[in-house]
Amino acid sequence: MNRFKLSSIVSISAGLILSGSVLATENGAPSTAPGIYGFGAGYMPPATDVGTFAIRASIYKANKNLDGSGNDKLTDFSQTVKALSLTYIKMTDTQFQGATYGYGIVAPFLNLDIDGTVPSANIKVAGSDSGIADIQIIPYILQWHPSANLATNTQLQIQIPTGHYDKDETITTGLNHWTFSPAFNFTYTTDSEFEVSSSFQLDINTENKDTDYTSGMEYRHEFAIGQHFGDWTVGLGGFYYKQLTDDKGKASSNIVNGNKAETVALGPELSFFRPGLPIVSFHAYKEFKAKNRTQGYTAALLVSQSF
Repeated sequence: MNRFKLSSIVSISAGLILSGSVLATENGAPSTAPGIYGFGAGYMPPATDVGTFAIRASIYKANKNLDGSGNDKLTDFSQTVKALSLTYIKMTDTQFQGATYGYGIVAPFLNLDIDGTVPSANIKVAGSDSGIADIQIIPYILQWHPSANLATNTQLQIQIPTGHYDKDETITTGLNHWTFSPAFNFTYTTDSEFEVSSSFQLDINTENKDTDYTSGMEYRHEFAIGQHFGDWTVGLGGFYYKQLTDDKGKASSNIVNGNKAETVALGPELSFFRPGLPIVSFHAYKEFKAKNRTQGYTAALLVSQSF
C-alpha cells in the first residue's frame, strides 16, 4: 500500500484548477477541474522534511458547446485549453481525530483559445487569454488508514480569484469569484491488487460582482478502477459532473431552466511508481452527454515527488 503514499498529490492537487473548459459556470463550464482524483485518491503523500511537489500538464479540446437539450449553441465551435500547474503539499505528524494533518497550494497557468459562431445571428465569437489562473489553497487535509486495504482523506479547497478577468472578454484565465470545495476521497485495494478509488466533491461559488451572477452548487464524482501489475496500475477512469442548484443572475443573463450543467467522462488511466522514483500518471478522457457546457477530450500527464 505504500506505493500510493505519493499518488494523491498527483490525483488531488496538481491541477485542481485546470478545468476542461475554463469559462465560469455562468458561461457553462465547471468552476474547478474535473478528472483529478484518479488512482490512489484516498492516499496523501507521507510526512517529509520538505514536502511533496507535483507538476501537471494537460490539454483539452472541445468541438461542441451544448445547451440544456444537448444541442449546439455555437456552430464551427472549437476550444483549446493548455494548462500547467505547480503544486506543493505538506503532510505533518500532527494528529487530529485519528488522522494526520496536512495543507497545500496549487498555482495554475493557462493558455486559452475559443472560436465559434452564433447560428441564429451569424455572430462570430472568438477570444484567447494566457497567464496565471485562480490559485487554490488547501488549508486542511486529514488522512485516515482505517485498515490495511483502505485509505481515506477529506479536505477543504479554496479557490481565490487571482486570474485575469474582464467581463467584456470572451474567455479569461480567471473566474472572478471564490469557490469553496469540501471533498472526500477513498482508495480500496484487494489482496489481489485490484484497486477502486473514488472522490466526492462539492463546489460552492460566491457571486461574480462584475456581472451580479452566482453560479449554482456543483457536484463531482470521480473514479478509477484498475489492476496493479508490479510498478504499474492499468485501468479505467472518469467522472460524473452535475450542477445541483440553479444559477442566479439579472434578467438579462439568459438563464434557461437554471443553466444546470452536466456531463460524463470515461477513458484509460495508467500510473507508474517504484520506490525512490517519482510517481507518473496519465489519463485520456472523452466527455459524453454534456448539457449547458462544452464537450470534448482531455489528456493529462502528472509527475510527483516527495523530499
